[in-house]
Amino acid sequence: MKGTMLYGPRDVRFEERPDPSIIEPTDAIIQLSAACVCGSDLWPYRGIDPVRQPVPMGHEYVGIVEEVGSAVRNIKPGQFVVGSFFASDNTCEICRSGYQSACIHRQPGAPTGAQAEYARIPLADGTLVATPGLPSADLIPSLLSASDVFGTGWFAADAATAGPGKTVAVVGDGAVGLCAVIAARQMGAERIIAMSRHSDRQKLALEFGATDIVTERGDEGVAKIKELTGGLGAHSVIEAVGTQESMMQAIHSTRPGGHVGFVGVLHGVEIPGAPYFFSHVHLHGGPAPVRRYLPELIDLIWNRKINPGKVFDLTLPLAQVAEGYRAMDERRAIKALLRP
Repeated sequence: MKGTMLYGPRDVRFEERPDPSIIEPTDAIIQLSAACVCGSDLWPYRGIDPVRQPVPMGHEYVGIVEEVGSAVRNIKPGQFVVGSFFASDNTCEICRSGYQSACIHRQPGAPTGAQAEYARIPLADGTLVATPGLPSADLIPSLLSASDVFGTGWFAADAATAGPGKTVAVVGDGAVGLCAVIAARQMGAERIIAMSRHSDRQKLALEFGATDIVTERGDEGVAKIKELTGGLGAHSVIEAVGTQESMMQAIHSTRPGGHVGFVGVLHGVEIPGAPYFFSHVHLHGGPAPVRRYLPELIDLIWNRKINPGKVFDLTLPLAQVAEGYRAMDERRAIKALLRP
């Protein structure tokens, strides 16, 4: 088969790779129906996360099951499945508490190499969720989003305790932040403030349910949030970037007693002790336990109540994956969908 390899900063290659095979009896092999480039893929692509040897890329996936291991009981060949970017057994004590991304048997980043024609999925019974049937082509982008960006945005809104009567602010206008707007709306938030400087992303945020747009950043952005909330700050703030500036903007935009849900992969973030101590702000986040939410998200998508697949504003053949990385790196695209 062919798959995507990252050799170093801005060096993406689509090349021959070994066909995946069953290694553990709990594995499944799926034929990918769609893949995509994740915002987190840009950290190593830009050289911020060092690449010391060629690595297979891709962790967001949907597809049709080709083969299962001898211990797989619930997932069957021929099913269309959506999975999390963390492999988990979904039965351990941590999984049962809703944190499958911290499963005691987890396999971080599994499956790696999902920007390819086929992928091996470890712990298939716990990681994969089958859809009610084979989806129509127009549902596939939204189902794909559930495997990471939509599931992550949903966790961010949940961690920030978005809900009825609350004002939610979203820091970050990438795919995760935009999906968090959908989540906050579904959870009943009264007001959703999207922080964005880009007109195309502002338009999509409003379509997804944002009520206000704030273009300012940093201290000016915090001041604008305070102005919109009677000087108090938002009840719930979603941090979907992962930088020092975005994290401090999120914390400072939150009212005392409010909640920050952070899901941006943190790079160089340090939280000053004394100001945080006196802020009375709750912080909760990390790698999203997408598997917790998949049944609900699939149901919402399958019944066409939401359409998070609109975050894909560029569709390319898988062979042109390098252009997908370039377009997202240069902010010419919010998120690139790849078709095998």
